[in-house]
Amino acid sequence: MVQKQRVLPKLPCKVEAELDKISSLPGHIIDNILSHLPIKDAVKTSVLSRKWRYRWATVPSLVFDTHCFSVSSQDPALIKNKLVSIIDHVLLLHNGPLQKFKLSHRDLLGIADIDRWILFISRSFIKEFILEIWKGQRYRPPSSLFNCQNLIHLELFNCLLKPPESFKGFRNLKSLDLQHITITQDVFENLISSCPLLERLTLMNFDGFMDLNIDAPNLQFFDVGGVFRDVSFKNTFSLALISIGLYVSINDVDDQRKAGENSSKLLRFFANLPHIRRLEIQSYFLKYLASGSIPSSLPEKSLDLNYLSIRINFSDLDETLAVLCLLRSSPNLQELEILARPEEQPSTGTFTNFWADNLWCSLFTNLQVVKVVGISGLKTELDFINFILSNSPVLERMTVKPASLDGSWGLVKELLRFRRASIHAEIIYLDP
Repeated sequence: MVQKQRVLPKLPCKVEAELDKISSLPGHIIDNILSHLPIKDAVKTSVLSRKWRYRWATVPSLVFDTHCFSVSSQDPALIKNKLVSIIDHVLLLHNGPLQKFKLSHRDLLGIADIDRWILFISRSFIKEFILEIWKGQRYRPPSSLFNCQNLIHLELFNCLLKPPESFKGFRNLKSLDLQHITITQDVFENLISSCPLLERLTLMNFDGFMDLNIDAPNLQFFDVGGVFRDVSFKNTFSLALISIGLYVSINDVDDQRKAGENSSKLLRFFANLPHIRRLEIQSYFLKYLASGSIPSSLPEKSLDLNYLSIRINFSDLDETLAVLCLLRSSPNLQELEILARPEEQPSTGTFTNFWADNLWCSLFTNLQVVKVVGISGLKTELDFINFILSNSPVLERMTVKPASLDGSWGLVKELLRFRRASIHAEIIYLDP
């Protein structure tokens, strides 16, 4: 009996064809694919073909985070040894220019091995360096970090900065992000002023200095949140976006006022900000601006300011006057966000009926969007909303979100009763 010859399946041929397609990809396409993969997956591509083997070792970006490896053990020592072994192995095999290095693993302490890795990358033309130490004490980077003169972006978390005396700044740095940082006043000021190309600066939860003296001619973006005593700008005529929050108790600011500070914080804050477009005043920073004398308006109007977000205690007369000063000085404002900040102890001061003053007619000729959040139905809050609606002829939308449901129906009735200068204005009520 003659048996029929077995026909081989065609699936392996298709697989082989697919592998041939992968192998024939241009080098820059392969590099682009590898650059979007976690390092552990990039290493695995070595088995695809001869062309892919060790191709991962030339990727210009190395990211070591919680996705770079998985381990079932909860032993910190085992996790640390595993991570150190992986990074050492990758750096040993890496061949080619290294432009980005990121180390951010929640189980990694500020260990001496990091010093070795920073020394290694400092010998490359590294452009982006991100180091986030999530546990333990502040980690002090070695002096070799300050030799990375090709850096464009630097991001440090939970570090103590003390550059060597020979450090003259990062001449190419454009973006600096410092969070949970310890640094002295002199070192901070020298660091900022010695980065002539700096465009973006982020400061969050810092200690070691109290005065934010910013001297940066190319700075465009400034985001800060923490405990500080004073803030001043110098040579910041390009600064356009500011988000600033003062994390301090209201009593601390009151102590400053009692010390006899009568100069206008508002005037000094805006003196070197002629082109600001977006301003976010968070936490207690409005309290800071309201300390000292409060002008009725700024000498030079903020003509470029189109977005303003303010956290305010509506029961504080000084804060209210400070807001009025800002509104008078922002004729081209298009979007306004008001966040109510209730206080346990009501502030002293007598409110006059300036909301209903005829001088305010059609003040906001460009205001289109308003958002009011966290109100509780106080008369001062409702008067403010009425004031905005009555003086915004092109208003398109006002969103109101109270702090709680208490008295919500009464609040809705009040909102519907207010006159609107814009026939297109829509009032949107959101439940808390």
